[in-house]
Amino acid sequence: MEEPLDLIKLSIDERVYVKCRNDRELRGRLHAFDQHLNMVLSDVEETITTTEEDEETGEEIVSKKTRSVGMLFVRGDIVVLVSPPLRV
Repeated sequence: MEEPLDLIKLSIDERVYVKCRNDRELRGRLHAFDQHLNMVLSDVEETITTTEEDEETGEEIVSKKTRSVGMLFVRGDIVVLVSPPLRV
């Protein structure tokens, strides 16, 4: 491996974890990417975490919403990190 994107190149056709801005997380099969980290993922599970404050108690209420998407284009400017699959 000579460049950081080489690690992502090794993950083509494998499931990856992508953390995005605005508390979004994606898990899916990586099909393509470019130098801007634009990506095409399939069989995607998207998790969105939201935090609200209960007006009566002042407690934070954390909720997670999950949805499945067959094919997804991810714009690179929202990507915070990409985690390749665990290799043992």
